[in-house]
Amino acid sequence: MSVDYFIFVPAYNVASTLAPVLQKISDDVWKRSIVLVIDDGSVDDTRGSFENFVAALDSEFAGALKKSRLRYMRFEQNNGYGAVVKKGISEGLRSGAKFIACLHGDGQYPAEQLDEFFKYLESQEKMVTDASKKLGLVQGSRHLIRGGAKAGKMPLYKRLGGRFLTTVENLAFKQKLTDRHSGFIVYSSEFLKTLNLAKLSLSFDIDLEMISIADARGFKLAELPIPTRYADEKSNLNVITYGLRVLRQVIRRLVA
Repeated sequence: MSVDYFIFVPAYNVASTLAPVLQKISDDVWKRSIVLVIDDGSVDDTRGSFENFVAALDSEFAGALKKSRLRYMRFEQNNGYGAVVKKGISEGLRSGAKFIACLHGDGQYPAEQLDEFFKYLESQEKMVTDASKKLGLVQGSRHLIRGGAKAGKMPLYKRLGGRFLTTVENLAFKQKLTDRHSGFIVYSSEFLKTLNLAKLSLSFDIDLEMISIADARGFKLAELPIPTRYADEKSNLNVITYGLRVLRQVIRRLVA
């Protein structure tokens, strides 16, 4: 099956949010995509949520199309976010898609904006012929719109911590970004093919590593605004140890 887009969905204990996330993907995106849900050893009914979503497609006009483009994969034990991302990227590259998106299954990121991100990458690809100016990825930023993170109920400690880390990182890297810790990212396959996935982290650090590699190899980075969404979900990220690892990467870059 020929596809332009590949969307992988990290799914760990997201029984209550997975179906709403998939429902927000537009029909236009479904027509051009393969969507792979990667269940990272969930101990809740994430699989049941996926199966109920598939069953409900029978009542939709475009249900048959979506079913033909929807995949499910499960790790029997929790392998970590980085392992899910590596698998999603490898499957995306194997599909032959031009652009590969990471869409978290917890509902914090706007599935309905995927169309905007894919079209942005496509428009940039048409405009740029110089390999040194190729766009490697587009990251969703919760800080491009002033006050957006606060309005979306991002906890104060995360707003302050993220702002501090991003400021420090912008000192170390060539290209400046407003939200280096957003997990809503759409990649160019051309960039992803340059990666040695085996050397990348199995933790949440993998997003930062890939952004750093793109920056170091001369691929352009871009941001588009996304809304901030925080509810009562439990994060699987330890912000203190994550912050320390980010600073360690920054130091390595500065002394390299």
